[in-house]
Amino acid sequence: MKQVIKKICLLIAVVTVCYMVTGCGKDKDASKSSGTSVVKILRNKESLCLAPLHIAIINGYFDEEFDKAGLKYELVDSNISTITEQISSKKINAGYGLTGSLMQPISNGLDIVFVTGLHTGCTKYYVKNDSDIKSLDDLKGKKIGVPSLSDSSVIQLKRKLNDLGFTVNGDKADITFVAYDMSDLPAALDNGGVDAIGIHDPVATTAEESYKFTKILDTGVDEKFADEYCCQAYVSGELLKDNPEGAAAYARAMQKAAAFIEAEPEEAARLQVENGYMPGDAEHNGEILASLNYTPSVSLGRETFSKSFDELQSYGDIDKSLDKDEFVNKVYKSLDGVPNSVTYDPETKKFTERN
Repeated sequence: MKQVIKKICLLIAVVTVCYMVTGCGKDKDASKSSGTSVVKILRNKESLCLAPLHIAIINGYFDEEFDKAGLKYELVDSNISTITEQISSKKINAGYGLTGSLMQPISNGLDIVFVTGLHTGCTKYYVKNDSDIKSLDDLKGKKIGVPSLSDSSVIQLKRKLNDLGFTVNGDKADITFVAYDMSDLPAALDNGGVDAIGIHDPVATTAEESYKFTKILDTGVDEKFADEYCCQAYVSGELLKDNPEGAAAYARAMQKAAAFIEAEPEEAARLQVENGYMPGDAEHNGEILASLNYTPSVSLGRETFSKSFDELQSYGDIDKSLDKDEFVNKVYKSLDGVPNSVTYDPETKKFTERN
């Protein structure tokens, strides 16, 4: 009986050692360690602007870049509206967001670093067809509906109106912003709850077509914003410090995905819908993607950040004591192994790095 017990104990010990050393069949996701050794990428669905993230997953660019670097990543399903909390709690250390929405949190201490610009455009502003508002100058004294009071649609409109001489902050501000859920903004404008709305694609284009709204500003074509990157990829400062190769692998994969979308917008939209990342009509979504510039760029992304900083600081949305050069150099990095830009040739199916 004692010999049987000894054999059972020995078997248990062997199995335990096997499990500890090899994982004994544990799948890739479950065996990942915590901390910055793993790049934890924010995944969010049903946002057309997040196409680079979706395509990087679908086309295997994350697998390719992380495998090549001998590193691991995991996808964390959550909402882009809670970036600050997720970075602070270390639930994620890599993500994708609107430049304007993130600048104030970063200036207030949010520990993230932008690594590449991904696309321009995507924010539009509308009034009703019968509105007495015919231009941006007519917005003085009006109420503007936006997805949130910290959204980039607020930041960009304030920058534009500041150029026109508006007072954009304080008790004497010439405009008032009111927050609504994104999907409720078209109805808020249609029923007179607000005088104008700032809204992102694809909801923007769908609302324009459905309600026959009049567009008074399109950041994709406006001379002030046309070359600015509304959406950019970022990593946490901790990840960049502890795992720079992982940060670079993430940035390269996102650049490849953006370059693919620029060359194949209709195919990218089809893949998003087919794989459950976007609802709606793939052809319609493809038209919207084709209207945006998805050529990735580190240098132009940094230029967007620098230009925005100057304007936000001029009217008090960013602390005036901050030194711009020091701030930009701290929160917008050129990573080793990450090209300035990437292009994709659909005929050869090859990527070309541009520096």
